[in-house]
Amino acid sequence: MTDLAQGAEQEDLETPDRVMRRFGVQVLDVNPAAATAVMSMPMAGMQNPFTGHGTVAALAILIDMVAGMVSHVRRARGEWTVSSELSLDLNPRASLSALNDADSPVIAMARPMGVSDSSALSVATFSCGGTMIGGGTVRSYFISGDRIVPADPPETLVRTPNTSLADLMAVQPAAPGEGVRVLRQADDPILRNGIGVIHGGVAAAALEMVASAVMNIDAAPFRTASIRVNFLRPFHAADQSRYVATPLRIGRGAAVSDAQAVGADGRVALAARVSAYR
Repeated sequence: MTDLAQGAEQEDLETPDRVMRRFGVQVLDVNPAAATAVMSMPMAGMQNPFTGHGTVAALAILIDMVAGMVSHVRRARGEWTVSSELSLDLNPRASLSALNDADSPVIAMARPMGVSDSSALSVATFSCGGTMIGGGTVRSYFISGDRIVPADPPETLVRTPNTSLADLMAVQPAAPGEGVRVLRQADDPILRNGIGVIHGGVAAAALEMVASAVMNIDAAPFRTASIRVNFLRPFHAADQSRYVATPLRIGRGAAVSDAQAVGADGRVALAARVSAYR
């Protein structure tokens, strides 16, 4: 472990270290005084389990970690942070470089946007191989630190050369229905955040996957350009926990779809809108 990573641990990483290890996220720098953070994550070869196309879904995981950390170091004593909103805006063509360049991980740099109150907003930019591919924001909500669930479960995934992004996220596509796509979320203790629910970045990434799948119904792929996610309530993984997407509009060159994370109790926990272009 690097000195920087050790320093970040001393600042109580909002994302548990076990989740960061699962996705290969490296902490390159955290500056609590300036409230900035830099992290990296490899993305080459990641695929949507429905379509087999390359996917940028994991950028939702990375931005939730790096921008969430910026808000986290601004919390008051006795507080913790959870994500309440997440957004991504990407250059669809440039972001392909992150999927094709095995030697260059995506670098995410985050900083605060304005002052914090009951919530804090952080902004991040992404680059790969020196090329800017997009950016986004995460709004974090401050909660009592008494709600944190101490946990250090052992790794549950046996990695092989064929381990997929879906395996890392513990998700599995359900049989497609007419005009709808469903992605099942298995319960994996590694993926739980500090309050014991599915990590917000993982859930947001799954929403992008299923939303993209429902738009890509023919051979000419739509490339994700924007993602907007609202966290409505805690999302617990159980037998019936799932992500469901329906198309809002599929045109010749642009498409929009909506997706929801639905808990086993049938209640919507997260809602997202995804836009894409050919």
